[in-house]
Amino acid sequence: MRDESKTIRATAMFELIAPDAPVVPVKVELSYTSRDPYAVQASFRTGHDTTVDWVFARDLLADGLVDSAGTGDVRVQPMSDDPTRIELELTSPSGHALFTTSAQTLSDFLQATYDAVPAASEYSWLDFDAALADLLDTTARD
Repeated sequence: MRDESKTIRATAMFELIAPDAPVVPVKVELSYTSRDPYAVQASFRTGHDTTVDWVFARDLLADGLVDSAGTGDVRVQPMSDDPTRIELELTSPSGHALFTTSAQTLSDFLQATYDAVPAASEYSWLDFDAALADLLDTTARD
C-alpha cells in the first residue's frame, strides 16, 4: 500500500469565537493523505493569501466528536449547549484561538479518511525507508 497514495480534501466553515467581539467566519481546508496516515491538516485562511496550517492526529478529531479530547495545544469537544457543533481550541506561543464548526461536516470528512485508510491499518501505509532517509538527511544537515 505504500506505493499508493490517497488524498482526501474538504472545505469547512469554522467560526472564530472571541470574547466581546462578533463571530468571525473562517474558511478552513481540511486535508488528509495516506502518506501521513495518522495526521490531518487544517489550513485556516487568515487573510487574502495567508493561511495558518495546523497538523494534528486524526484520532484526536474523531475522539473530539463524541467527548472532550486533547490536553495540549489542540483540544476538541462537542459544544455543551449544541451537540451539532464542535469546539476546536488551538494554543501556541503566539496566541490562542477558539473555533466552532459543524459536527456533521467534520464527521463526513473523517469518515472519508477512514474509508480510504481504515483505523488500525495506518502502519501499512507508512514508508519506513523514506521516513528514515528523511530523518537521516535532516540529521546530517544539523
